[in-house]
Amino acid sequence: MRCAAALLLALALPPSAAAQSLSERVRAAGDGALRLSFASRPNVCGSGSGITIRGDGDGEWEPDCEHGPVRVSLRLEGGRVIRAETRVGGRWRADAPAATDLGLVPAKEGAMLLLQLARRARDEGSELITAATLADSVVIWPALLELARDRELPAETRRQAVFWLGQAAGEPATRGLDSIAADDRGDLEVREHAVFALSQRPSAEGVPALIRIARTSPQPELRRRALFWLGQSEDPRALALFEELLR
Repeated sequence: MRCAAALLLALALPPSAAAQSLSERVRAAGDGALRLSFASRPNVCGSGSGITIRGDGDGEWEPDCEHGPVRVSLRLEGGRVIRAETRVGGRWRADAPAATDLGLVPAKEGAMLLLQLARRARDEGSELITAATLADSVVIWPALLELARDRELPAETRRQAVFWLGQAAGEPATRGLDSIAADDRGDLEVREHAVFALSQRPSAEGVPALIRIARTSPQPELRRRALFWLGQSEDPRALALFEELLR
C-alpha cells in the first residue's frame, strides 16, 4: 500500500525540469524574457559586449578576454523570438528585469534549441544562428545546411546559415555549399553568398568547387563571382583556368 501511495504521489507531481527537454522547458516558460547559457568553443571569448573568435595564428599578443560561457537573452511572443542578444562571459545582473533563466545547459542542446527557434524567428534568425555556432564541441553544419536550403525562411536567415557553413571545418561543409551554389531553383543572392563562402574555405576544398561553378553554372553572375574569387586565391589551378578561358 505504501508503494502504491508513493507511485500515485509521483504521478500527481509535475515533471522536474531535469526530466524535461530544453524545448519543453521553453514552451512551459511561455512568452516573455528567457535566458540560457552554455559552454563556448575554446577559441571564443568575450570582452564587454564584444565577441572575439580567434584563429590559430593571431601572433604573440591577445587581449583580455573571458572564455565563456555563451549567454543568450531572448524575448518570445507567440512562441517566436522577437529579440535576441548574445554575449560571452560575464554574468547576469542581479537587478536585471525578471526573466526565466534556464541556467547552464549542455552546449549541444542549447545550440540545437537556438537553431530550432531560428526557423520561427521574425527578424532574429541571424542572431540565433550566430549564437549556436559558438557552442563548444557541437557538429552544427548539417543543421546549418538544412536552414540554408529551406526556401520558406527569410533570406537573411539563409544567408547567415551559408556564411557559417563557410566557416565550418571539413569537406562535407564545402560539398553542401557547392550544392547550394549549383541549385538553379535557389535564390540568387543566397547562391552568391555560397560562392563567397566557398572562397573562404581551404584551397584544397574551395578552389575545385569554384572552378566547377566557373565552368558549368548557367548563371553568368555566379560564374563572374567564382572567377573573381579564384583570382583572389593565387592558386595555380585558377591561373590554368584563366589561361584556358582566354585562349
